Amino acid sequence: MYYCAVSLKRFYQRKLLEAGCDEAGRGCLAGPVFAAAVILDPKKPIKKLNDSKKLSEAERNALRPEIEENALAWAVASYSNQEIDKVNILKASFLSMHRALAKLSVKPELLLIDGNRFIPYPQTQHICIVKGDAKYQAIAAASILAKTHRDAFMEKIHQEFPQYNWQQNKGYPTLAHRAAIKEFGPCVHHRMTFNLLPAQISLF
Repeated sequence: MYYCAVSLKRFYQRKLLEAGCDEAGRGCLAGPVFAAAVILDPKKPIKKLNDSKKLSEAERNALRPEIEENALAWAVASYSNQEIDKVNILKASFLSMHRALAKLSVKPELLLIDGNRFIPYPQTQHICIVKGDAKYQAIAAASILAKTHRDAFMEKIHQEFPQYNWQQNKGYPTLAHRAAIKEFGPCVHHRMTFNLLPAQISLF
């Protein structure tokens, strides 16, 4: 059986300079949430852009330098687990996008936001697009940068806390990750406002 890949649209419109925005790590039990903002260069198309969830780790890692080299502008930012615990994960996701947007070397005129909600960024129009990372290349590029930068961070702190196997699970709530939390307890990188273990299992 053969499948025909659906091409993502290069741009939402052409009158305004647009940036795609997406986040990674919202559902994790540990580590920061990362966000990226990407303004694609119409003169430098990037092949094989797709929703990061539909790409293999090798494909994402291959696309990351291509996006960073060929985009008109890009930026990645994060909100730490401590900040997430203070403001909640939804707000932290939006504010990490704000941090990424503030780091862009070129100011966009329109933001394409993956999802159905957003905290407006000052003096910039935005459009929320459900499953936008599977529809528009700029959002897909942002999803790839957010995911690869976050994965690299989790692999780095894995060296400090190898018992949680973040090198493999990247902080997501796998059975093995939760078993490690039950055995060793949470560490400084865990999100303490999250349900680290099922309600019937005590942390201590």
